[in-house]
Amino acid sequence: MTAITITDAAHDYLADLLQKQNTPGIGIRVFITQPGTQYAETCIAYCKPGEEKPEDKAIGLKSFTAWIDAFSEAFLDDAVVDYATDRMGGQLTIKAPNAKVPMVNADSPINERINYYLQTEINPGLASHGGQVTLIDVVEEDEANIAVLQFGGGCQGCGQADVTLKEGIERTLLERIPELSGVRDVTDHTQKENAYY
Repeated sequence: MTAITITDAAHDYLADLLQKQNTPGIGIRVFITQPGTQYAETCIAYCKPGEEKPEDKAIGLKSFTAWIDAFSEAFLDDAVVDYATDRMGGQLTIKAPNAKVPMVNADSPINERINYYLQTEINPGLASHGGQVTLIDVVEEDEANIAVLQFGGGCQGCGQADVTLKEGIERTLLERIPELSGVRDVTDHTQKENAYY
């Protein structure tokens, strides 16, 4: 269970904001961009019914549901969402002391380390193109570890995917994970509906 605290003041402030949206069942979604890096930022967004992700964790609060992003969850440990009033009105604050703390080390399983670098270093850059990369498997070939990746979103069907894979993703992962020997793409790039050009 994530130890995230939403104070009564923050709850009431958020409940008031959500009520003004006139959307039955609307809640909030809490996530961290680039978790585990110095660039980590904790975010709260409106979350209409259906906008939550299947792997999100639901926290039922008095007036609404808070959805916690699965990948961000460990980084939100000991986080506090508060609302403080001052003479200018008030401000919602989020303190997440673990947001910038890396959650993997050299002893972590190779797939956890690959996922960590995909989420913290690679996908934030691809997001500007509406794309993302996910780890499908780590296979062993000729005593070498190969990461099998799948492109999604705007990367799928993009003519530059091979370049992105070799120049950016593979280089980054090989630098970070010495026992990894290469990456392979299983995505069908003939599907071009969502491709970004």
